[in-house]
Amino acid sequence: MQELLNTIHSPKELRLLSQKDLPQLAKELREFIINIVATKEGHLGASLGVVELTIALHYIFNTPEDQLIWDVGHQAYGHKILTGRKDIFHTNRQIGGLSGFPKREESNYDAFGVGHSSTSISAALGMAIASLLKGDTKKQHIAIIGDASIASGMAFEGLNHAGVTDANLLVILNDNAIGIDPSVGALKQYLTNVKKGTQKQDNIFEALNFDYSGPIDGHDIDLIISELKRLKTIQGPKFLHIITTKGKGLKQAEEDQVKYHAPGKFNAQTGDLIVKSETIQPPKYQDVFGHTIVELAKQNKKIVGITPAMPTGSSLKYMMDEIPERAFDVGIAEQHAVTLAAGMVTQGLIPFCNIYSTFLQRAYDQVIHDVALQKLPVIFCLDRAGLVGEDGATHHGVYDLSYLRCIPNLIIFSPRNEIELRNIMYTVQLDLEHPIAIRYPRGRGVTIDWKQPFSKIEIGKGIQLKKGNNLAILSIGAMAKNISKAIQKCKTPKDVAHYDMCFVKPLDEILLHDIFTTYNTIITIEDHVVKGGFGSAILEFAAANNYKNTINTLGIPDNFVEHGSVNKLQQSIGLDAESLTRYINDFL
Repeated sequence: MQELLNTIHSPKELRLLSQKDLPQLAKELREFIINIVATKEGHLGASLGVVELTIALHYIFNTPEDQLIWDVGHQAYGHKILTGRKDIFHTNRQIGGLSGFPKREESNYDAFGVGHSSTSISAALGMAIASLLKGDTKKQHIAIIGDASIASGMAFEGLNHAGVTDANLLVILNDNAIGIDPSVGALKQYLTNVKKGTQKQDNIFEALNFDYSGPIDGHDIDLIISELKRLKTIQGPKFLHIITTKGKGLKQAEEDQVKYHAPGKFNAQTGDLIVKSETIQPPKYQDVFGHTIVELAKQNKKIVGITPAMPTGSSLKYMMDEIPERAFDVGIAEQHAVTLAAGMVTQGLIPFCNIYSTFLQRAYDQVIHDVALQKLPVIFCLDRAGLVGEDGATHHGVYDLSYLRCIPNLIIFSPRNEIELRNIMYTVQLDLEHPIAIRYPRGRGVTIDWKQPFSKIEIGKGIQLKKGNNLAILSIGAMAKNISKAIQKCKTPKDVAHYDMCFVKPLDEILLHDIFTTYNTIITIEDHVVKGGFGSAILEFAAANNYKNTINTLGIPDNFVEHGSVNKLQQSIGLDAESLTRYINDFL
């Protein structure tokens, strides 16, 4: 049989195919995605689950004039391949290559940039209302959202508004009972009951004034096409509920949907993961958090753990396995997670609220209004702080110091290594009086023998890591590793002092006075935007105390950093060890 996928360079060619040929195209598209992701890595299961839906959408709707918005975008690989990016899809998530998520500047088929969940309904509704205002009643606006994403508050806000408009909006619920981890909550149970036919209550979506249809088999392409054709003729807000299997077409991806969400390299023929070397390596920071909170929670019955839909990514799964009654996955609901933690504190509990740095942005008001204003000692563990790599601009955790540093009553700490992470977690569950944000990076640390006995950290105290004669480098967190390597390679290492300030707030002012009276030149280095970050805090200290030292701030520049490996991204902005060595040498 003739290969179909190679003949399709845009949806225009797709629409020329006979409908009976589409299952063959679906098979080829699945194989293409599997073969690329097997060697180049990326998100797998989500895109495999929507192959039939993706083909049907582009077959029935006149994209890009009709607008598709893929929520989050994990599932948009097939969409990218069918919209002119097949030949460069092997560059996906690599530096200078395709983004792993839909991106407006990448293609006019990408109607809206999506990396964080639950935005699709609001964006599509905004587009649909704009069409109404222009008098265009023919244009279609389609939001494809998963069952985990639709449980988020923002998605409900969009549904609530859409139901009282005449906007030409179609919401497609891709219901596979899993986001990255299994979906949770009452809405998940409701959808499960709908699938089983046991739901006795009124349909929640019909109650919101949507024309509801489904649930239908999301892998029956003829059925999907038939339903999309019908819905295309109906004006106003519509809702199509489809049932899919995440990882469809690859046995292992169907059976282990969590692991095969983004499995790394695997054998495209067998589906088996490529076994990594057995070399003993330092642990991932997330696992240090995960094991340490279990250790502490067994000693302190007041400790609870909270994560918004990231039990595997944050490693709170260890506590959920061992102490399930005190570990809470609240779904994609960062605002709720923060205020839930605040409520728990008022009743004497000690909540560790683990949220990726990039996702805490979604709960900013709650941090200020519900936590800091009331001096409630919530412990925020900000995973994935700094550059995160291939997920790119939507996921880099490079703004937290700036947006948290201005909040009164909030402590900010960044551990240099795994032992410091353990010790701060131990410290804050003893007698904390203010909320604290503990920020740590994605990936592995530097310490093999990390499970040391706990020791208490003094709040607001920095340390000198290396003595030096002429120049002082001040750092925060895990950037100390690159800096230590850089200093060793300098032309005169003895001239360079290195301080880990540990706390961005409160700053160790006693130590800073000593540094500013000892060294004429001071360099601050951080894995965070320079604007408003750690370096800015040092500049503010210098200005307040009328110091005239030369101060240079290094960090992430004032532009969005795209995707690529962390090492390559650091090289591109001068934060890798080699670049830092050259930079330091200029001052020696």
